Amino acid sequence: MLGSNGSVLTRFRAQIQKGGPVTVTHPEITRYFMTIPEAVQLVLEAAAMGKGGEIYVFDMGSPVKILDLATQMIRLAGLEPNKDIEIEFSGLRAGEKLYEELLNDKETTLPTHHKKIKIANVIAKDYDKVLYDIEELIDLCSYDDNMEIVRKMKEIVTEFVSNNSQFEYLDKIESADPFEEKMTKKGNKGSYTY
Repeated sequence: MLGSNGSVLTRFRAQIQKGGPVTVTHPEITRYFMTIPEAVQLVLEAAAMGKGGEIYVFDMGSPVKILDLATQMIRLAGLEPNKDIEIEFSGLRAGEKLYEELLNDKETTLPTHHKKIKIANVIAKDYDKVLYDIEELIDLCSYDDNMEIVRKMKEIVTEFVSNNSQFEYLDKIESADPFEEKMTKKGNKGSYTY
């Protein structure tokens, strides 16, 4: 949100006023931006059109390269990037992504009467499978084993890939699905979608 607490604009402005450097995590990092009034308006309109259970996705335009934003802000202050104000790359924080994903690659959106609000057409999941996964995740939390907790989370959200974190190696491991094994033993294999 442009201008919200913790907004990169606020941080860049403060860094420029102090004479720099302006810190950007990575030269290729991008983010979507929206003003607070625009976001509030879209949320209110989506709430008014909702019938129950929809997942709405807002059209936020094209993502903005954070390096370009920093460069523009320095120039708008009447200064020259990397001459008057240095731009430094601090490196991605643990788990930080280069770009935001609004939906899974296999999911699509459906139009609404509002050109900036779409309904997500998400992949259906079987209730029993979801319940089983949540119960297992809750059980794992009692053991305080972050690696196993994240492994289970990755099993639940299969498209989630760890970036720049200690959990990256889990993305390379294929694990058996205990729910599928349980359903196979009961003769119910394939009765759920996910």
